[in-house]
Amino acid sequence: MTKELPELAEGDFYYQSLGGGRFRSTIHAQGAWNEHEQHMAPAAGLMADSLERHEPRADMRMARLSYEILGLIPGGEFHIETTTLRPGRTIELLQAELVANNRVAIRATAWRMITSDTAAVAAVEDAAIPAPDDCKPFDGAAIWPGGYIRSLEMRVAEGHRDGAGTVWLRTGHPLTDKADSSDFARLMGLVDTANGIAARVPPGEGSYAFPNLDLQIHMYRRPEGEWLGLDNAVSFGADGIGLTSTVLHDLQGPFGRAEQILTLRRT
Repeated sequence: MTKELPELAEGDFYYQSLGGGRFRSTIHAQGAWNEHEQHMAPAAGLMADSLERHEPRADMRMARLSYEILGLIPGGEFHIETTTLRPGRTIELLQAELVANNRVAIRATAWRMITSDTAAVAAVEDAAIPAPDDCKPFDGAAIWPGGYIRSLEMRVAEGHRDGAGTVWLRTGHPLTDKADSSDFARLMGLVDTANGIAARVPPGEGSYAFPNLDLQIHMYRRPEGEWLGLDNAVSFGADGIGLTSTVLHDLQGPFGRAEQILTLRRT
């Protein structure tokens, strides 16, 4: 029996803002595993946006975002609740919960840290990747279904293969109909795509499903711009568990890392 499809908002954005922390998803936020669910990527971006707007401080920035995916993320209407778990002068821990159908679908925590001038010792070990202009167009929608994947422009670097690859992506759709989110929030709304850019096996019947249960993002620099670069590798264990590991880039270079734990299931 086919799951009933949710009532979606219409427009060239991912979410319609209904006020008071309430939102309604559009077809552009549709997931790849089920047509009645949301993709984790834009949902994560919207939660990052909510966390960034919560009691903001000019002397701090978010350095780590940790998302726990507690089940299917329903499409349609939902709300986000944001709180401060641990206030502090130099370090704060924030939390956001995406609640749909009276259930928490995603719980996110964010460490917000004081900033200071450490340019004298700044150094990065992560290697640079080819720029988007040096990469070829990549049709992610030929591999993955769903409105979110169709909303992306993607470029792929040479050497891409099953299990490892480098892909740039951007979107012309703002997070909400207000189109007032920061570059940071919009880029966080693309990171979860990493689990699908170099899959070890093709998705679909007769193969494996490999959804991620979490998304952990660590950033040693605040990202900027519209392009997100994903340089990643996917490992499958022998007991039904896998891991997608990604170095994150913007046009200035690498800025952090992401990890996604996977549950492997026969389809």
